Amino acid sequence: MSFPTAIDREENGDIRILWDDGLEVCWRPSELRKACPCATCREKKRQPEPAAAPRVLPVISAAEAKPMRVESMRPVGNYAYNLAFSDGHQSGIFSFALLRRETPKSP
Repeated sequence: MSFPTAIDREENGDIRILWDDGLEVCWRPSELRKACPCATCREKKRQPEPAAAPRVLPVISAAEAKPMRVESMRPVGNYAYNLAFSDGHQSGIFSFALLRRETPKSP
């Protein structure tokens, strides 16, 4: 199992993780939020897409209108991080394996 040796926030808000084997992974906050492994997020991903609804402009909160940010990262034991996002979501525990395996797409 690999361990992170450095975690930095880039100027644009991305999170860069350097691993003990030299691998460097950069995550956009929106990609981390989409990859959230908490039970609520997993359930939302499993639900089927609703049938085509009439075209109505969605109402979004002020937090949703702003770019997604990672507000904090707290270690959970020696296997994961708990992330808090700017939209208020903070229940996901991101294992080291997820942070390495779910390498985001290149820009």
